[in-house]
Amino acid sequence: MPFMEYLDPDHRVSLKWGFDDIQETITFALCVNATGWVSFGFSPNGGMRGSDIVIGGIGPSGIYFTDRHATGNTLPVVDKQQNYTLLSLTEAEGQTIMTFQRFIQSCDEDDFHITARPIKLIYAYGTTDEINYHDKRRGTKEVNLLKYMPRATLPGDTYFNVTMDNISIPAIKTYYHCKVMKFPPLNGKHHIYRIEPVIEHQDIVHHMLLYKCPPFVTEFYDKPCYSGDIGDSCFRVVAAWAVGGGVFELPDNAGIPISGENSDILYRLEIHYNNPTNETVRRDSSGLRVYYTAQLRQHDVGVLNTGLMLSPDLLYIIPPKATQFLTYGTCNTSLISKLQDDPVPDLQVFAVLLHTHMAGRKVRAGLFRHGKQIDFLGLEENYNFEMQQITNMGKIKIIKPGDEIVVECTYSTAKRTEFTMMGLATTDEMCLVYLIYYPAINIDACWSHPNMTYLTATSGNQ
Repeated sequence: MPFMEYLDPDHRVSLKWGFDDIQETITFALCVNATGWVSFGFSPNGGMRGSDIVIGGIGPSGIYFTDRHATGNTLPVVDKQQNYTLLSLTEAEGQTIMTFQRFIQSCDEDDFHITARPIKLIYAYGTTDEINYHDKRRGTKEVNLLKYMPRATLPGDTYFNVTMDNISIPAIKTYYHCKVMKFPPLNGKHHIYRIEPVIEHQDIVHHMLLYKCPPFVTEFYDKPCYSGDIGDSCFRVVAAWAVGGGVFELPDNAGIPISGENSDILYRLEIHYNNPTNETVRRDSSGLRVYYTAQLRQHDVGVLNTGLMLSPDLLYIIPPKATQFLTYGTCNTSLISKLQDDPVPDLQVFAVLLHTHMAGRKVRAGLFRHGKQIDFLGLEENYNFEMQQITNMGKIKIIKPGDEIVVECTYSTAKRTEFTMMGLATTDEMCLVYLIYYPAINIDACWSHPNMTYLTATSGNQ
């Protein structure tokens, strides 16, 4: 088969595939370094719910293989119509290889429609042939199966790490640690073309943000975030990672600019640690691996933060026992021209990261022109807090000067008895959409906050 990707960072799970445009079929070979049940599927958001899954293995009674679909975080249901054909299934030397085929398009409502856009692939496996909970033996990776582009390997592939230095994680549920630093010295302007997470402890690292600091931030520090330090002013997003995410590869014609005229600029790495059991004696050195090149690309990449503005002075609450509570943040791009001297170009958006916390159920980012919605910049109808990653759009979407961006987040607090605040804690909420685009402009956020007059009056908060 012509294509291959490892689906996990430890290279225990690999997928080979090829397709036939004439026969309209696609063939897969899933290889797992285990000899229990193995599974592979297509997911709308990287999680279980709504996924199209096959499960197979070799048990005491011989080979088993079924086409299934997931209705939630439970054992997937066997499809009434079996649309996958098993070609072979072998176990040898501690490894299972399952080869199967299906049509690229399917008329079965329980099957996933494979398109020429990036798709979230999921996998899981067990240590025995009793199909039960996979524990941590599962993962997700976004791959464009029909327009696969192998990861570029540039001459003199070089990188540096931006990580914490064995910091101590306090025994509290939510902790933000920040490190302000300078990048290694480089001779002239370079472009970042790949960003990889370096996660030491998957169970406590919730998300990471790398910010570029304004010129007036000149002091290094390595301490808790948001303590009133000048480094709190570093908010121009360079890179982002959230739980469930993976490697982010930029397009061949674009890169994130570093060094050059900005060689003295500092950067701030922010990591949100989620420690719900208040564990003690935890230390961590997680962060990001940044690949860069002196071979400059056509466009400088920027990140525009949209959605609901976070502010410690904003008393915005989500009531308990709400099955659906909608929050909106808006961006009127006509205001951008008032904040910079240069003409504002068309912004070509090629990737997006959607972000809420545990009550989030849906996120939509609509693009409006002349008062009418013309497209979605981001859309997730089955948001999964544990599967957040940058999504490549598959095609460029254009934001023209004067367009409006409306971000809608839907929350469910049906099982909560207290108000939910907008804030930094995992049990608080956020409503953010990071738009990754080119050419970069000198604006890092375009967001809004709600009119609180009516909400505070009805909730009894003064």
